[in-house]
Amino acid sequence: MSKAPIVDIRDADLPRDVAAVERLWLDYLSWGNDEMEARHGFRLPVRETVEHDLAGIATFQPPDGRLVLAFDGDRAFGIGCLRRIGRNAAEIKRMYVEPAYRRAGAGRGILDALIAAATAAGYARLRLDSPDFLTASHALYRSRGFEEIGPYPESEIPDRFKPHWVFMERLLAAR
Repeated sequence: MSKAPIVDIRDADLPRDVAAVERLWLDYLSWGNDEMEARHGFRLPVRETVEHDLAGIATFQPPDGRLVLAFDGDRAFGIGCLRRIGRNAAEIKRMYVEPAYRRAGAGRGILDALIAAATAAGYARLRLDSPDFLTASHALYRSRGFEEIGPYPESEIPDRFKPHWVFMERLLAAR
């Protein structure tokens, strides 16, 4: 792309944005699976995961969750989700920015929106898991106060794959 996009981060408008959500989830999980197979020799069920997430999309909606999209004009190119995983904890899921739009601040904007939403909802902690090869993402998370932790019980990552994942947590300010 020839110029940096105008990054507009906003809540997904469902059901209008559901096609963009599905496309971005499929892109993210397909890209991640290709990397996992190349690096570690296994794949996770992409289509089934996306169908499961679409069926439960309400878990990513207020008051307990949030689903945000990054737009350049009318085109969504980034996504991030927040869901409740306990009485005082939330989890960031499916954070992704299309490769052509990376390094323009969209990931930072999505993460900041999710942190703000979790804080406003009164969560005490915010967790996430991500594949070990997403080192740029891990640097972004660290820059926003996340620290590495051990695997947490609410993570959807099967035990046999956890050695290839990074688990992180950020404590949030009490309201």
